[in-house]
Amino acid sequence: MKIRNQKYLDAFGKHLKDLIKQKRKTAEDVAALGGIETKQVYRIINGEHSTTLSVLVAIAKGLEVHPKKLLDFDFEFEE
Repeated sequence: MKIRNQKYLDAFGKHLKDLIKQKRKTAEDVAALGGIETKQVYRIINGEHSTTLSVLVAIAKGLEVHPKKLLDFDFEFEE
């Protein structure tokens, strides 16, 4: 279970990094616009921290996307 969770965190972090790049923003931009700490965004990108719904919404606000776009990524759920 721990390995699957880490794989999910890594996949989500990569997806977030890709979205930030697509939007031509930085993690600092996203954090400032979303009203959260920059280090929190970096921890999520690096797969070091899972996120809460309120942080997910803040990141979506910072990226100027709907929160569901953050969860729309491929992930191998079955092991």
